[in-house]
Amino acid sequence: MSAETTRARPAEATTPASLNLGDDGLSRCGWVGTDPEYRRYHDEEWGRPLRDERLLFEKLCLEGFQAGLSWITILRRRPAFRAAFHGFDVDRVAVMDEAEVARLLTDASIIRHRGKIEATIRNARVTRDLGESLTGLIWSHAPEPRRARLRELGEIPAITPESTALSRALRTRGYTFVGPTTMYALMQSAGLVDDHLSGCHRAADG
Repeated sequence: MSAETTRARPAEATTPASLNLGDDGLSRCGWVGTDPEYRRYHDEEWGRPLRDERLLFEKLCLEGFQAGLSWITILRRRPAFRAAFHGFDVDRVAVMDEAEVARLLTDASIIRHRGKIEATIRNARVTRDLGESLTGLIWSHAPEPRRARLRELGEIPAITPESTALSRALRTRGYTFVGPTTMYALMQSAGLVDDHLSGCHRAADG
């Protein structure tokens, strides 16, 4: 089974209930649990529209690093990833060389996976030479908002026609580690879709 079908995503987490009542009295999507960083991410980032070019490139790269891992692992290491990849500045990442790849392969503060490290550099070069806005390209694949909020974690898809189309568009341009499941996770994270469940306190935002 490929990483695309086994990667851990919030929507795929196994939980006893679709909603989780926190000790602060707020109901959250059931994948959040009690981890403070997961709570912050859920409350402040997940599902909020993101159009900043650098931050979208960062999330594109980090979603690729997540393949086969849990998202909380990536969140906890995000400051180290930002340090390792020059704040995900596209121009600076695009000129990283083999010596820097070798150095990162010894850096225990990030995920030491050659393929993912090299994909980040390759994706930066593609973005630099894209000839169009990465933000515009990604958001051109945003689906129409759902008419009604989902109620159960099991109702949240892992792949959609739009995430498949976005994956295909990115791959055609040379991006790697951008499979349909990874791209749906990006759509959730960057607010192209809002998968906060009915009853979640964030669902009341919109």
